Amino acid sequence: MNVEEFREYCLSKKGVTESFPFDDVTLVFKVMGKIFTICGLERLPPQANLKCDPERAVALREEYDGLILPGYHMSKIHWNTVLIDSNLPHDLLLELIDHSYDLIVSKLPKKVQEELK
Repeated sequence: MNVEEFREYCLSKKGVTESFPFDDVTLVFKVMGKIFTICGLERLPPQANLKCDPERAVALREEYDGLILPGYHMSKIHWNTVLIDSNLPHDLLLELIDHSYDLIVSKLPKKVQEELK
């Protein structure tokens, strides 16, 4: 998957917006105003931070050593840095984007979750 495919998939999800709140090279995707992924466009190879269940985060880092890392400039417990343009299975990357999105949505107030539906 390349960065543009990553971007298109993130934007295809309900309630998602993109912006550059930090600088002009850090693309942020939010669902209903809450960050679910951050993509550093200047990073080579391309990579993104995705929220992840803490136990699963560790297991993924062990299984995909060098391709999934502790979150860069984020909580190492709740975020992973994923190399987008790598040997990660395409379906796994899509699933990790979904997982991050779902974790954020699950923490939104019930009223906001209903708006999203």
